[in-house]
Amino acid sequence: MVYHATINSMREQHTKHVTYKIAYHFVWCPTYRKSILVGKVARFVEAELRRLCDANQWEIGALNVQEDHIHIFLSALPSVAPSLIANTLKGITARQVFKQYPEVKKQVWGGSFWSRSYYVGTVGDMTEETVKKYIELGQG
Repeated sequence: MVYHATINSMREQHTKHVTYKIAYHFVWCPTYRKSILVGKVARFVEAELRRLCDANQWEIGALNVQEDHIHIFLSALPSVAPSLIANTLKGITARQVFKQYPEVKKQVWGGSFWSRSYYVGTVGDMTEETVKKYIELGQG
């Protein structure tokens, strides 16, 4: 069941010295892929993810919280490692869920809300083939 999904188009972003368009697709699950992202917990996780992304100036392009996993598509500065993004979002949301809903801790074993693993992929405007041709032809 999908609790919430939003999609916004990713656009080029600018800092003083950098123009970039980097977007990451993250997916992660609760421990043992338990279906605990329901109701008020799902809404709380979504709100926390939005709050954290806003606080860190990571632009959300899409967010989908499902019963047993989440998808988040976001853009961040090139200087921010994807592992830092995942660890920040997973770590803080887990602590806040346990603080807000202590009964959830009884539903997961070992005291971990999220599984240690996650998926991250990059998304861009050009295909690998287009970039290779561009470089090989010495354009630009």
